[in-house]
Amino acid sequence: MRYLLPLIIALGFAEAPASAIELTNPRNTYGELGGTRVDAPLLPGDVLFVAFDIEGISINAEGNVVYTMGMELQDKAGKSIFKQEAVQKTDYVPLGGSKLPARAYITVGLDQMPGEYVLKVTVTDIATKDAKTLDRKFTVLPKDFGIVAVYTSVDERGQIASPTTGVVGQSLFVQFGIVGFARDATKKQPSVTIEMQPLDEAGKPTISKPGSYSADANVDEKDPGFSVRFLLPLTRPGKFTVRLKAVDKVANKTYTFDLPVAVVAPAN
Repeated sequence: MRYLLPLIIALGFAEAPASAIELTNPRNTYGELGGTRVDAPLLPGDVLFVAFDIEGISINAEGNVVYTMGMELQDKAGKSIFKQEAVQKTDYVPLGGSKLPARAYITVGLDQMPGEYVLKVTVTDIATKDAKTLDRKFTVLPKDFGIVAVYTSVDERGQIASPTTGVVGQSLFVQFGIVGFARDATKKQPSVTIEMQPLDEAGKPTISKPGSYSADANVDEKDPGFSVRFLLPLTRPGKFTVRLKAVDKVANKTYTFDLPVAVVAPAN
């Protein structure tokens, strides 16, 4: 598992027209399609997903919306760290409306200096030439042991992102990375145990023995992190918390991460 800083990609889907756009409802999310993530400092190796709505985007008669999106990363002093020039995008909007849900993300490098940063996302409506910029501040912590880049996917390999809200009978994979672990002085290998414990809405464990995984071999000495996944079948409706717990036995450190998950009955 390797991380580069910064890797920035923006994705968007849409809904019909207006003259001036506004970037509204900004929030951090768990992965590309996940629910709202509580704003908190990020460990190096984590991924910041920012979701927002483009209000008033123009949609033509065929249901197409054409816009550009560009991004820039700045430090606290306003110095540019990275800049991605605006890229033109076209989305198909058969359901109409005038709102375009959009997302941008940035991967924080494992060697990124701690401190405060600003992600600036600029969107331009090609039809009206109207442009708006969204500023999203975030903080990077010093390098340490922890769980990062948590998201859910449809497939085991994690290539098809999924929402953190699913339907009864569906299965999700909870994907994440482990970084900042120590290595045994002799074996040069980590000794990390990871558990996944689902909790119900009252905070009670739904199973008496959590799912577990141990990493103590076959981790390349040049690799500063590794990926883990757990299968999560959605067997009944409700609101749950997937509690991930990692223990570094070499450094005697523990880290937990709570992922909210909602399950609903099929409906149409």
